[in-house]
Amino acid sequence: MTGFKSEFLRVLSERGFIHQISDPEGLDAAFCKGPVTAYIGFDATATSLHAGSLIQIMMLAWMQRTGHRPIALMGGGTTMIGDPSFKDEARKLLTEADIARNLEGIRQVFAKFLTFGDGPSDALMINNADWLLKLNYIEFLRDVGRHFSVNRMLSFDSVKLRLDREQSLSFLEFNYMILQGYDFVELYRRTGCILQMGGSDQWGNIVNGIELGHRMDGVQLYALTSPLLTTASGAKMGKTASGAVWLNADLLSPYDYWQYWRNTEDADVERFLKLYTLMPMDEVSRLAALRGAEINEAKKVLATEVTALVHGRAPAQEAAETARRTFEEGGLGGDLPVIEISGDKLAESPFLGHVLQSAGYVASMGEYRRLIANNSVSVNDRKLSDHNQKVDAALFQDGVAKVALSRKKIIVLKRVG
Repeated sequence: MTGFKSEFLRVLSERGFIHQISDPEGLDAAFCKGPVTAYIGFDATATSLHAGSLIQIMMLAWMQRTGHRPIALMGGGTTMIGDPSFKDEARKLLTEADIARNLEGIRQVFAKFLTFGDGPSDALMINNADWLLKLNYIEFLRDVGRHFSVNRMLSFDSVKLRLDREQSLSFLEFNYMILQGYDFVELYRRTGCILQMGGSDQWGNIVNGIELGHRMDGVQLYALTSPLLTTASGAKMGKTASGAVWLNADLLSPYDYWQYWRNTEDADVERFLKLYTLMPMDEVSRLAALRGAEINEAKKVLATEVTALVHGRAPAQEAAETARRTFEEGGLGGDLPVIEISGDKLAESPFLGHVLQSAGYVASMGEYRRLIANNSVSVNDRKLSDHNQKVDAALFQDGVAKVALSRKKIIVLKRVG
């Protein structure tokens, strides 16, 4: 369906958020009537969410900006089982202490995007452990489990793909979709929530909740999913060769986060401006129309706007300025990662490769040699050809040395003591 009447669905449609809606006309009508409550669930499998979750967070942000009430559902209960959707193997089971620590880290992100409170459009943060950990198993099987068809559950792509590959699917994981469906019903009863949103891999689980709500309470619930995104070259969003693109600053600095978005492929700039910023669509269109070298200006705007949402405007501008000084003026920005070299260590004249490997910037000496062979390493803006380069006094200029591993990864060696 196109031509939505409600502001929320119009915004989501024009910015590329919508993959599927269970009942487009019915949901559009509900949004036109008054404030709608909707939720997205986030399991606590790490101390931070990563950029792959940003599309869901932005959907909640747009809900609130268009006058509706978003719920960020923390999966304190479901995380104890683990979602099997499109996973090759079962997740590692976490302890309650692990989950509590992870939830605390994840909560920090949402305050940047949502306003929490008691008003009609104020966001709620709810933990499904509040009801799941109190369930009586026999009663749950009788009251909830009887509404689920195993035959149908086996037909869902998330389950079918695992079984087709003859990969084990535990009974524990099989229960996940029942619990997620029950979450939807419980949130309807507690808050009047009628919509669950999520990635397209969650479609089957969300539809389960819709059907459970109809059977248990006779209510009409809705599903809305976003596309599962990859970059133009096919890479998974939120992942890089060196690891996840975390949203918490203690796991990934604002500068490195800015650089991730600055390195966006040309073909992705318009799509990412629509999805990951709050910029007006006419400005998005203007930036997307830039071509040639000018597209880099659009990438800088993208990087700064996305970083400002997650880390704040000042850190985003500092990251942009650090990059400008580093790449446009050849200077050293203050936000660059630093390896401190003591006088005692300097006296030993260690190999540069060993210093970089010890600090985690190259995985091995083999990788270091390959970078040099590909002309991807420079020291103080001069290409390095000798993999036996040592860190000695001659390497430093005013107490620092700049090492570049490819053009976009700059490390500062700083002489101390």
